[in-house]
Amino acid sequence: MGVVKNPLVLKAMDVLEWLSYHSARKCIGLSPGIVEGIKRRGIPAEKIAMIPNGCDLDIFAPKAGEALRPQGVGENEFLAIFSGAHGIANGLDAVLDAAGELKKRQRFDIKLLFVGDGKLKPALKHRAETEGLNNCMFLDPVPKMALASYQRGADVGLMILANVPAFYYGTSPNKFFDYIATGLPVLNNYPGWLADMIRQYRCGLAVPPSDPAAFAEGLEYMADHRSELIEMGKHARHLAEQEFDRRILAEKFVAWLEGSII
Repeated sequence: MGVVKNPLVLKAMDVLEWLSYHSARKCIGLSPGIVEGIKRRGIPAEKIAMIPNGCDLDIFAPKAGEALRPQGVGENEFLAIFSGAHGIANGLDAVLDAAGELKKRQRFDIKLLFVGDGKLKPALKHRAETEGLNNCMFLDPVPKMALASYQRGADVGLMILANVPAFYYGTSPNKFFDYIATGLPVLNNYPGWLADMIRQYRCGLAVPPSDPAAFAEGLEYMADHRSELIEMGKHARHLAEQEFDRRILAEKFVAWLEGSII
């Protein structure tokens, strides 16, 4: 991301990465891009497994508890939720850009909820207040059970990251897996393996990065096609159960570790 610029520090990190991979009996990558990155450092493919973050299918079950909405959000209004860190990597100004676009289009029925904390949260809140983005709401971090309730009360989960090419195939964000476990359709704003999967399994929409108009249009489409959202949500939960059950991934992880000591 360009945060670390000192060439000596970067070189030291590069050496540490190489030594870590080459001193390990086996490696685990959380995403396709991470796996490819390990291969490029000279590690044979047979020594690498991809085991992504997974879904807690019990806590985030679609009908396992109450569905919460923040005060001021009507039952028939469209609610999009972002849950997680509010940091540089998350690129949440893109959501505020889309909120401004929605305001221009007078789509006051679409609300955007941010749940979590991070370095940039005060600046995001200040920007929303300064620009009169009344369609944006901010909540402090909540326990997992409460987060599951807020996600059950939402219509779509926002999978947002800064437009950094290394993120396209090199991240495995927890929030995505929480969304699909809840049966939430996902609106994703950057290309890569998650966008590919969203299209393949028809569990949401993927829009181009750094394009507020396309982002706003994606939200409008979802708000105007609620019946499609129901099907997208079913596909999301099916994907969670079939590919990302945390219990199955944990068994795979343990088997990989046990195989490394043989």
